[in-house]
Amino acid sequence: MSRLALTFNCQGATLAGTLDTAPGTSGLLLVSGGNEIRSGAFAGQARFAAEIARAGFPVFRFDRRGTGDSEGPNRGFRNESEDIAAALAAFRAMTPQLGRVIGMGNCDAASALMLAGGARCDALVLSNPWTIEESSADSTPPAAAIRARYLAKLKNPREVVRLLSGEVDFRKLLRGVAKAATPKAAPSTLAAEMRAGLEKFDGPVRILLAEADRTAQVFAENWGEDERIVRCAGAGHAYVEPHARQWLREQVLKALRG
Repeated sequence: MSRLALTFNCQGATLAGTLDTAPGTSGLLLVSGGNEIRSGAFAGQARFAAEIARAGFPVFRFDRRGTGDSEGPNRGFRNESEDIAAALAAFRAMTPQLGRVIGMGNCDAASALMLAGGARCDALVLSNPWTIEESSADSTPPAAAIRARYLAKLKNPREVVRLLSGEVDFRKLLRGVAKAATPKAAPSTLAAEMRAGLEKFDGPVRILLAEADRTAQVFAENWGEDERIVRCAGAGHAYVEPHARQWLREQVLKALRG
């Protein structure tokens, strides 16, 4: 395995990419979320790419226009389809043995892949897709997440003892119960757009949700039941927990070997 830095063109702008080489005929295209550069927070994407490459599968990462080492205006995740398509073309050109490319993104990178109808990838791994409208200022967890939290507390004998002994703030408890009892909110417009985009994609899809992550909780509330969803208990947004890191790697390797 080796790591190569390279550049490629996207509508007249020069974009920066990184290829972790491997002999496999299935490859992973990692799309970065937000304004995150291709190495990821604390080089998390770079480490993950190296792990997948060591397992035998090439990995391509890139900075979309206006982020990291790439030229051009930053058009945001809603307008990233051309960047992803250009990265996919560069990946295939640099790795001619590829038969399949799995597109993967976390947070709004997953949303970008959905909005782009899969962006010409052969399969998708969509982690904690972002469905929160920009105009929304409500930072309260969704009702489903609150219900799950209180149910977990009631199953914990220590929490029951705290409740019976008066250690619990009943005003806070009542506010939480009231929120949990509210009807399910209507799906966001963004979620509807993502659903419409994903319906255009006919390849395999795996939706990964970190159960302790608010973004994932809001997605589940907006999206509803879906047999393609796989959940990781106790995982945060970036899967930094040891069990979550292993779980994420296993899920991606299953998609690559599929």
